[in-house]
Amino acid sequence: MGMRTILDDAIFQPLVSRSLSIGKQINRVRGRQMLIIAGGRIILFVCLITIWQLVSGRLVDPLFISSPLAVMQQLLAWINDGTLWFHTVITLQEIMLGLLFGVSSGILAGFLLGLQPLLAKILEPFLNALNSIPKVVLAPLFILWFGIDIQMKVVLVAVIVFFLVFFNTLAGVCDVDQSLVNAVLLMGGKRRDVLFKVIVPAAMGSMLTGLRIAVPYALIGAVIGELIASNRGIGYLVDASATAFNTAGVFAALLVLTIIAGILNAVVNFIDQKTSRWKAGVSIGRKVLR
Repeated sequence: MGMRTILDDAIFQPLVSRSLSIGKQINRVRGRQMLIIAGGRIILFVCLITIWQLVSGRLVDPLFISSPLAVMQQLLAWINDGTLWFHTVITLQEIMLGLLFGVSSGILAGFLLGLQPLLAKILEPFLNALNSIPKVVLAPLFILWFGIDIQMKVVLVAVIVFFLVFFNTLAGVCDVDQSLVNAVLLMGGKRRDVLFKVIVPAAMGSMLTGLRIAVPYALIGAVIGELIASNRGIGYLVDASATAFNTAGVFAALLVLTIIAGILNAVVNFIDQKTSRWKAGVSIGRKVLR
């Protein structure tokens, strides 16, 4: 027994040490890559800002491209008088409420139709037809129904987000690995076990993909709604600045929208990293749905 322990230590201890050494090397390589990526992004950003500042007023009229200094001055002016905070809060409310209603309803509808393939086949042409309609053309109809207040923008954002999340969720539910479903059923699992232990985790990746795609479109929907009919929000700032030939104001508003989009995408990426995802390839059959 003692000899076996000695042999095991002699065989496995070097392997464990080597594995730990390889793991440390991988972490160091990843750390260097992250530093290189971060440094490259910073250098690229600084170079673009510098070129923009040098070109403005020398090669291109500032009326067309403004300049980084003018944009910063406009942002500081809006911050000092409270304009930026007021309009940003309005746009954030429209985006967040639209995402809340659109994502929740899209996920729910995706699961319901994914678990009812016959109903999904019946509704498929109607859903595809509705999805083919450019959502922007619905804005006048929403104005007629909800007015020009925040409700119209929320509904427009929710409709845009709904179809993106719905079709991705539906695809994720329909692509669940049948062998995983059969394994749960063979172990005595019930329909609830199949749903929460197989289908939901398997479809999580598709849902997050739909959410990631929906984030920029939610901003687009909110801004378009504000451009069409509003006297508040970042879209209104863009329109008002363009009407006044204030190019710096337009770029400042676009910068705020870019920051909002970056924060929302970072939140989605964080959720994605913390959520386990399965790779699926076989569609779910009627056996599970009954």
